[in-house]
Amino acid sequence: MKKITKLGVLVMVVAMVLSLAACSGGTTTSGDAKKYVVATDTTFKPFEYENEKGERVGIDIDLLAAIAEDQGFAYELKAVGFDAALGEVSTGQSDAMIAGMSITDERKKTFDFSDPYFDSGVVMAVSSSNDTIKAYADLKGLNVAVKTGTEGSTFAESIKDQYGFTTSSFPDSANMYEDVKAGNSAALFEDYPVVGDAIASGVPLKMVTEMEKGSSYGFAVKAGENAELLEMFNTGLANVKANGKYQEILDTYIKK
Repeated sequence: MKKITKLGVLVMVVAMVLSLAACSGGTTTSGDAKKYVVATDTTFKPFEYENEKGERVGIDIDLLAAIAEDQGFAYELKAVGFDAALGEVSTGQSDAMIAGMSITDERKKTFDFSDPYFDSGVVMAVSSSNDTIKAYADLKGLNVAVKTGTEGSTFAESIKDQYGFTTSSFPDSANMYEDVKAGNSAALFEDYPVVGDAIASGVPLKMVTEMEKGSSYGFAVKAGENAELLEMFNTGLANVKANGKYQEILDTYIKK
């Protein structure tokens, strides 16, 4: 009788396990909903930066939050720097990135981009005390500072042979500004809202050229992957533009 009871209990346990497995197969509960990992830059104000409270803020950060709320998806933000973010997505450590990333044909070989969410442009800036450099031709024989991976860097590289200057690359905006302030570099090339915000925040620089038209910024995923996330971003972007939230975000960070 004891042996029969043990066998019966064993059969019941196996039956319950199989039943639970059958019920859970192919379904996902709301608590197990996928959370996307999104990489971003650390210092690309006003697109992404840390405020005085230690909070991660900026156009990209607020825009991602608004789109995620509109589309109902969860995400984890990883502020790792621009170059590291590129690596995170290309190796699958992060699902996507939003970091003031210009949409270029070269990058399209590695990434799939969303619809453009911001149209940028490049300006040249010098120390506020510099009255000798007013045009590209004044850079002959001098060095200029750029930030790695930016539209400003791409533009500087495209004209440096024509105007006879050299470039030094920096991983973040703060070090680039310091290099110009210290006189190690005669000027810098940077996206106009970024350097404009720096000047408004008290960095002793001034813009000395008209804005050169640049590329558009896009949200990016690894080529061929996370198509559903890209689709949600595009749909959410269209919605927040239509309801006014997009312009509200721009007005918060870009002072006219």
